[in-house]
Amino acid sequence: MATTTLERATNHTREGAAELLQSRYGLHSYRTTARVVGVVYLAGFVVGIVGNTLIQSILGAPNHLATLSANSMLLAIGAILWLTAVAGDAAHGVLMFPILKQHSERMALGYLGARIVDAVFIAVMVLFLLLQIPLGSEFSNATGPDASYLQALSTVSVQASLYAYAIGMSALGVAGLILCHTLYKAKLVPRLLAIWGLIGYAVILVGMLSEFMGSGLGLASSIPGGLWEVFVGVWLIAKGFSSSATASPAPAP
Repeated sequence: MATTTLERATNHTREGAAELLQSRYGLHSYRTTARVVGVVYLAGFVVGIVGNTLIQSILGAPNHLATLSANSMLLAIGAILWLTAVAGDAAHGVLMFPILKQHSERMALGYLGARIVDAVFIAVMVLFLLLQIPLGSEFSNATGPDASYLQALSTVSVQASLYAYAIGMSALGVAGLILCHTLYKAKLVPRLLAIWGLIGYAVILVGMLSEFMGSGLGLASSIPGGLWEVFVGVWLIAKGFSSSATASPAPAP
């Protein structure tokens, strides 16, 4: 009888140690994921701003096809930076999936799906922008009706890129609402921070949908959500997710 009791006590101690190790490993995994997500947020913000600045400096100029051949490298660099941001968008969905799944598998799948849609349409936007390079090359040697045709084609492809961007950012708005709703319910970050994200992504969604009606609010609508991503990126790197929401139950002594 004494031996059986001792064996049970030993097994119980081993189980408790295993649960404690698993709990500590889980917290470490959450902390690492939080840092990576924070870095991706900040990196995406920087490369998006730089890439957009390069692209707009070229395509925003009057008769940009005439000077595009000389500036094609800058446009290509801007496009590559945007593709880097696309990879970051998809990475967000993958990185956050196991964390969100702990609280709601439906929300985790919804966030992953919305992020993939976001990434696909931003990639389509970049493809339409890259079409400007061969159009500019052809335009430099074109005259008369051919030049007018190339200008019209350029205008259409730029407009198509704007539509693809609006759809991608609308998907981002949906993804952000899913994310911040889960962050709020699970208390993974302070609730005021989650509420800021909900408001910011709601503004993005409404602003981008209004772009299809010619509102011109698309860029302005991305400011609250963009600032939230910068702030939450720094927060996740410095603080991580809330330990009270991520910690596993402590093993019995």
